[in-house]
Amino acid sequence: MADKIATRAAYGDAIVELAAAHPELVVLDADLSSATMTKKFSQTYPARFLNMGIAEANMMGVAAGLATCGKKPFASTFAMFAAGRAFEQVRNSIAYPHLNVKVVGSHGGLSVGEDGATHQCCEDFATMRSIPGMVVCCPCDANEMRQAVQALVEYDGPAYLRLGRAAVEDVTSSLPGYAFKLGEGAVLRDGGDVTIVAVGGMVQEALKAADLLKGKGVDARVIDMHTVKPLDEALVLKAAKETGAIVTT
Repeated sequence: MADKIATRAAYGDAIVELAAAHPELVVLDADLSSATMTKKFSQTYPARFLNMGIAEANMMGVAAGLATCGKKPFASTFAMFAAGRAFEQVRNSIAYPHLNVKVVGSHGGLSVGEDGATHQCCEDFATMRSIPGMVVCCPCDANEMRQAVQALVEYDGPAYLRLGRAAVEDVTSSLPGYAFKLGEGAVLRDGGDVTIVAVGGMVQEALKAADLLKGKGVDARVIDMHTVKPLDEALVLKAAKETGAIVTT
């Protein structure tokens, strides 16, 4: 495995790299640009960056308005605030009219660690998946995150992108011909005895578990389900038929 990089850092780099080719790309942040890693974008493209302050609900409304004017807004904050505090605005102002806004929730899950329980958002997948028409993505490493951001820039419609706080190993860039595709899970390791389906930072843990199982004579398949919605049902059913057991993380 390569050097560890946080997916939030890869997100920050990706939006800067894509901005030149996509002049309609704009970034909004709720006074957390140093944490969501949009600070580099704010410095490189200050006229296309809006710090909305600690007003997440208002930020989603502004992002919706920008989308109606042909912009491609990426509205970034902590997952707890994007999927929690601003849920109504995401639901009614962005998803209901199917506007082209990407809601970006950083510091998702338990990996937030020292930021404490109030910032450990585990509910974001559940709330964002419940919204009709909302795509939900959670890339597992820096390489996958960069490709996911590009895919979302090119995707016309509302989407939720979860970022991780902690640095994680790169597990996809070394795979021959790996390419991120919205709505299609990726088989990172083949196996015939059991399938482990993982998302985000748990993908690396699933691969480690597969190594341990290999030592016990169990051949585990590992699927990186980076797109939580729409779920790649065909891939899951295929794995269930071929391996007979599914474990999710």
